[in-house]
Amino acid sequence: MESIKVIGFDADDTLWVNGSYFLEAEKTFCELLSDYMTPDELSHTLYQTEVKNLKWYGYGVMAYTLSLVETAIAVSQGKIPASVIQTILELGRRMLSQPVQLYPGVKETLPALQQHYKLIVITKGDLLDQQRKLKKSGLMPYFHHLEVVSEKQSSNYLKLINVMGIQPSEFLMVGNSLKSDIIPVLTIGGQAVHIPQKEVWQQEESGKPSLPYIEIDSMEQLGALFQL
Repeated sequence: MESIKVIGFDADDTLWVNGSYFLEAEKTFCELLSDYMTPDELSHTLYQTEVKNLKWYGYGVMAYTLSLVETAIAVSQGKIPASVIQTILELGRRMLSQPVQLYPGVKETLPALQQHYKLIVITKGDLLDQQRKLKKSGLMPYFHHLEVVSEKQSSNYLKLINVMGIQPSEFLMVGNSLKSDIIPVLTIGGQAVHIPQKEVWQQEESGKPSLPYIEIDSMEQLGALFQL
């Protein structure tokens, strides 16, 4: 840890709760469409629609809502009532208006780290939504920079590291996704801390990397790594 100068943080499901809101919305969606398919069939069809739409809509609540609407139209063969479409759109609005619930230790750890390191947020999703959540979280003063990317690939991280004027070995990424937050950073010679969460979207599932990284149970343990 002695070489670290910049620490990057994933946002959703690392700094604050996010995945559970999608699970709640999907449960409601399956109830709304129960006349057309079983919950398992609907979840599978929705996932396929989401993956297909990634190249068009990217990530985030608005992209998810569009996939909900498209799935509803497809499974009902165009017979879904307008009132149900309206309810689905309201699901999306409700997700966007959810309060930002920070994970334990975030409020205490970030100020301590900021005294010694430059902190940045690197996340996927909709720019407006991520800016809104960061502002509502009260964490904005601790971060030097917010970077919203379409995909978290090694090239994205390397570009950001170059902009920060540091070497890859001087960068540490903290996140909940091995696929997006850990593996791409390790690949370019950076360092990483994985904080697993219970809710993992299928698209983010990945095997453990062969390169060394650190895994902790919560943000509360992050400060201890730096002896803060």
